[in-house]
Amino acid sequence: MKTITLKEKYNKEIIPQMKKEFGFKNNLAVPKLEKIVLNVGAGRMSQQPNFQDKLLPELEKEIALISGQKPKLTMSKKSISGFKVRQGQIIGLKTTIRGNRMYDFLDKIIKIVFPRVKDFKGIDLKNIDKTGNLSVGFKENMVFSEINPESSKVDFGLEITIVVNTVNRNEAIELYRLLGMPLKKS
Repeated sequence: MKTITLKEKYNKEIIPQMKKEFGFKNNLAVPKLEKIVLNVGAGRMSQQPNFQDKLLPELEKEIALISGQKPKLTMSKKSISGFKVRQGQIIGLKTTIRGNRMYDFLDKIIKIVFPRVKDFKGIDLKNIDKTGNLSVGFKENMVFSEINPESSKVDFGLEITIVVNTVNRNEAIELYRLLGMPLKKS
């Protein structure tokens, strides 16, 4: 028995349902996923000695395991003495996932990661902004099945932002529900 991928489900089931519910005349008018962005702040880790030699390569390796692609380093644009940040200092890592890999990653989050989160009761609708983008934060990286807790040398939290190509929040909420995202009842 062949399992249906999330992209096939979107094309075969979700587009007709969205067209019927919101009255879209064209398949291209139906909201769709544009990209998924993973962000990890280096924060206090970057203050530790040997950060660039020991911790940064481990951090890059684990984000690459989670996302399936190498992350980009984000540098500070200016110095801020209150945060002990200097211009050009590494303050985080990010990666943008698009295309088929994006649908596979979202499927993994819905079916594997959310069930592993402790005391998870669903995503609050407040996490969806007025343009329909969904932001979810994870306090630890151990909820991802690719990370081995025994061999992991760094512990970090990450934020995942799912970007859709609509400006209507209600359309985006319905799209997330049809994709299988575990949203709380409003």
